[in-house]
Amino acid sequence: MVTILFLGDIVGRPGRELVRQVLPALKKEVQADIVIANAENATHGKGLSKSHFHQLLDAGIDMMTLGNHYAAQPEIKQYLPDTLALIRPENLMTPFPGVGTSVYQVKGKSLRVTNLLGQAFMHETVFNPFDRLQAILQTLTPTDLHFVDFHAEATGEKMAFAYAFDGKVTAIVGTHTHIQTADERILPLGTAYITDVGMCGPYQSVLGVKKEIIIQRLWKQEKVVHAIDLGEDAILNGVILTVNDHHQVERIQRVSRVLKWR
Repeated sequence: MVTILFLGDIVGRPGRELVRQVLPALKKEVQADIVIANAENATHGKGLSKSHFHQLLDAGIDMMTLGNHYAAQPEIKQYLPDTLALIRPENLMTPFPGVGTSVYQVKGKSLRVTNLLGQAFMHETVFNPFDRLQAILQTLTPTDLHFVDFHAEATGEKMAFAYAFDGKVTAIVGTHTHIQTADERILPLGTAYITDVGMCGPYQSVLGVKKEIIIQRLWKQEKVVHAIDLGEDAILNGVILTVNDHHQVERIQRVSRVLKWR
């Protein structure tokens, strides 16, 4: 039996601090064998600095994925190639250091983790994620388990992607929208799926940003500078996957907790 805990997009200081405070006990509570998290918003809402990367490792996260803000912190180009604990989107058109899929050992099982960007409503132009995942499955060495973080905007694209690869990977979880969806399920051929895991970040906010700023932008069409909400309430969203010794997903369960982070 392998238990995977995946945390949704970690947003800014509130998200980092909440994870630091809560994760050690949560990891024991759910008996997680590996903790994966999307960390593309961990540094001031955009990107992942080297210091924050190590802070999250120290908090108990074993490996991290990224998203459309993969290049927002320029220093990532220097440290990304030297770590096995962080992958960037695999289907980038622009050459970038690091890899988008990697294999880890968990309780004697090989676990591939793949990070892909969607195409619909995203500002980043990328190779077709369907083609890229198909290529990974056809050309790379098969693994016991395969976990996919599909960082995408459109719910329909996420669901179509999951059905297209149902039975071919262990799990496909959506990230990017920061709102946890209530559609976790095991698809007909055995792949675990949820449209969006949600976020670890400011609770009284709009996707982590001060709500007043976003209201002003959307209501008055004014140019604004985004700022992370630093109110004391934060939400921790994630999913727990339980996979049996026959590599079949037995359960996918949402985690959602609102707590004080300071």
